[in-house]
Amino acid sequence: MSTQNSDSNPEKKVLRPGEIRLKSVRDTSGDGEVFEELPVLGQNLTTTRGKRPDWLRVKLPYGETYKNLVDIIESHDLHTVCQSARCPNMGECWTAGTATFMILGNVCTRSCGFCAVLTGRPDEGLDWDEPRRVADAVRLMGVNHAVITSVNRDERKDGGAPIFAETIKEIRKVRPGCTIEVLIPDFRGLWDALQIVLDVRPEILNHNVETVPRLYRRVRPQANYERSLEVLRISKEQGLRTKSGIMVGLGETEDEVVELMKDFVANGVNVMTIGQYLQPTRMHLPVEEFIHPDTFRRYKQVGEDLGIEHVESGPLVRSSYHAERHV
Repeated sequence: MSTQNSDSNPEKKVLRPGEIRLKSVRDTSGDGEVFEELPVLGQNLTTTRGKRPDWLRVKLPYGETYKNLVDIIESHDLHTVCQSARCPNMGECWTAGTATFMILGNVCTRSCGFCAVLTGRPDEGLDWDEPRRVADAVRLMGVNHAVITSVNRDERKDGGAPIFAETIKEIRKVRPGCTIEVLIPDFRGLWDALQIVLDVRPEILNHNVETVPRLYRRVRPQANYERSLEVLRISKEQGLRTKSGIMVGLGETEDEVVELMKDFVANGVNVMTIGQYLQPTRMHLPVEEFIHPDTFRRYKQVGEDLGIEHVESGPLVRSSYHAERHV
């Protein structure tokens, strides 16, 4: 595969709707290895099927508390997944004084079909002052349960894992008693990188499988379902409380969701989140179905009957929704 940056070609190809262009991502950690293909979706993909139902209406962020949190985050030059991923619960969570911090920048080396986070090649290395700034923001916000997530940094052999570890350490220095949840990538199956995070013992280790195995090629083309289960299994074997989640409405069947739940039970997952997929922009995957709240209630019952300790299931549920209840 050619390693030439296609953006340097003056005769750049225009994508047709739904067409995929593959871009190489170069490893900048030392040996120049080219290890991933990055699909870039063409514009004007199929739009969501049907009108969004009333149960998916949310209030916009508002109030002095929300404004103060924005000021803290911006003054510390930080990113939140709430903003970057356009979370529908941002108003509720931020007004309540909680937020999920996204470390390692705001540019992801993967381009999952569902995600609104910016895709590209990160320009900078690791920001070693970021852990201190996150910890200071947690202190100023009075957070009692901090959720730390990140973009994928596949151009690095360590995947940015050292920044996860340092962030946990810094929070514990300035906010003793604050419980910490990390929502981590799969680190491309490089288990030494995962071990860096496990060694600092976050209270919850979260890694989302996002969808059922059949849909991976379309929804998560650079990920692997079995590899994600392995992240959860290894974390559980080392005594951590584990958590994972999926989106529904992408074309999965109820039977497939139940089989996935069984995989979670087999790998010791303690907490599961299930929420409705919402199309961030016209360039992202369309919603195949708006799942009725009754189905979410049924999923919760089935999952807990199968042996998952806590299933948070609802149309607007996201990974960090009510996260403080999962410790």
